[in-house]
Amino acid sequence: MATVFSHALVGAAIVSLFPKKYRTKKSYGIAALSAVVPDFDYLGFISRIPYDSLWGHRGMTHSLLFALLLAAIFALWARSKNEKTYLGFFILFFLTTISHACLDACTNGGLGVAFYSPYNTLRYFFPWRPIQVSPMGMGFFSERGLVVLLSELYWIVLPCVIVFCFTLRRQIKK
Repeated sequence: MATVFSHALVGAAIVSLFPKKYRTKKSYGIAALSAVVPDFDYLGFISRIPYDSLWGHRGMTHSLLFALLLAAIFALWARSKNEKTYLGFFILFFLTTISHACLDACTNGGLGVAFYSPYNTLRYFFPWRPIQVSPMGMGFFSERGLVVLLSELYWIVLPCVIVFCFTLRRQIKK
């Protein structure tokens, strides 16, 4: 998996690409949260739920169905009094939630991502997998964890910084 920090950063970067009415403090916070929530399946991992089961790591909580359901809930929470913003927030939070599974499918470890759970529990990786998989638990605080952070700096953080700079430039021009 990519680290929790990278997932949250990607969620915030996605928000910055949306129109101004969606770029609120609340939506940045919800986006960061929605990009991290799929890894709550780690609780199952430490509870000895098998990695390859439906509720195992990178299973149901990394699926398109889960992203749709979570986006619907978070869009209700974030929408303004203007009901016309619901669909925009729904799309925003769907993208931030599914970004998690997409990043995980770009890593070089694990069993893959169950994008189509519960209907199809096969696990998938993308053909291009440049991101180093993060060690779970305290293994993160090791030499391997440093290698992961450097990989994420290059493949995730730098592109997000470019997106933020693009957004800032776009705001300055207006």
